[in-house]
Amino acid sequence: MLQKISTDKAPAAIGPYSQGIVLGNIFFASGQIPIDPATGEIHGTTIEEQAEQVMKNIGELLKAAGTDYTRVAKTSCFLADMGDFAAFNQVYAKYFTENPARSCVAVKTLPKNVLCEVEVIAEV
Repeated sequence: MLQKISTDKAPAAIGPYSQGIVLGNIFFASGQIPIDPATGEIHGTTIEEQAEQVMKNIGELLKAAGTDYTRVAKTSCFLADMGDFAAFNQVYAKYFTENPARSCVAVKTLPKNVLCEVEVIAEV
């Protein structure tokens, strides 16, 4: 049975999807961009500022699903510019201390023209 995860402490979905889904004991989070859930606006102009907001959003979704960063098995990271890879990694490493499996790719454009987006799969 699919259980939809929703919290007002992370940005609402901006399309026809859920913030996250739990299936059995696995949590699948939709990609998070640097939207401040309190204002609905993009937070920050640098990769570091935007990555911090993305990580905060992911943390709130993990909490709503009953899990945390230490139980993340896989991340998928999307960058608008691979030149931001090192700076993004510095922020990422503060949160994903267990070094989950990861993909990181540069894409042509992200929603709302943000600099990064991250999705996670975690054990609940």
